Amino acid sequence: MQKLLTATALVSLIATAATAQEITEFNIGILGGENAQDRMTNLECFRAKVEAELGVPTKLFTPADYDGVIQGLLGGSLDFAWLGASAYAKTHLTNPEAVDVMLTKQNLDGTTGYYAIGFAKVDSGIASMDDAKGKTFAFADPNSTSGYLVPGAELQETYGKLEDYFAEVKMSGGHEQSIVGVANGDFDAAVAWADGLGNWEDGFNSGAFRKAADSGLVDMTTIQEIWRSKLIPEGPIVARKTLPQDIKDKMYAMLDTMWETDPECAYAVAAGEAKDFVPVKHEDYLGIIAARKLQEGM
Repeated sequence: MQKLLTATALVSLIATAATAQEITEFNIGILGGENAQDRMTNLECFRAKVEAELGVPTKLFTPADYDGVIQGLLGGSLDFAWLGASAYAKTHLTNPEAVDVMLTKQNLDGTTGYYAIGFAKVDSGIASMDDAKGKTFAFADPNSTSGYLVPGAELQETYGKLEDYFAEVKMSGGHEQSIVGVANGDFDAAVAWADGLGNWEDGFNSGAFRKAADSGLVDMTTIQEIWRSKLIPEGPIVARKTLPQDIKDKMYAMLDTMWETDPECAYAVAAGEAKDFVPVKHEDYLGIIAARKLQEGM
């Protein structure tokens, strides 16, 4: 009996020590969509909250493109991220055991989705996607759901091969770059993401337009919506699967209550006004995973 107790105590001690050694820092990946310094500044409140909650040094990483975050999660150098649905699909298809799905953003109307919004300058003469034929069109990033996967598929279904429909198809590098690029005349039209709720002049309630408007990067009255996708499932907040469960539980609890405990920081995390962060599961993304497989010929 004494040997059994001793063995049990030893196993418990080893497990406790392994868990304690496993987390000496916490690294959060931030998808592209705006310049790196803005991403760091806007989410400093979140970084500080995580560091205080977990008790380990916490860093934000802002790779130049979406794939940088995906590869960081796959390689284990990143512990946490909010992915778009397409980026999650790529992560899952590459390694189904890389991350756990946790939460997503719930809009003010209770939905958990958003749209790819096509847009152009008001004075461009482009009031619809039909008018954009023969023009320069920008997507955000090959791994962006609303910035490429969904609008690319929907537009191709309607207009045929996009390289033939538009004079030139470009990748801007992110949603912010697409918005600024259209406003500055670098692209004739583009797509970016938004919840589609609220006022256009404000950049909707949340999304890339809201962040750009809040930052003073664009006057929304100088651009206009020319097209809208079907509703896209909001991407998941994910954690590295091999993280200790108590760490994942703490992150879940923090985000689950953030709109009550720190609405200003929740606004920054959600890219605008939202109702809450709510649970999601892998099965919610099967449609996007199937679309990604089709796109890549898998």
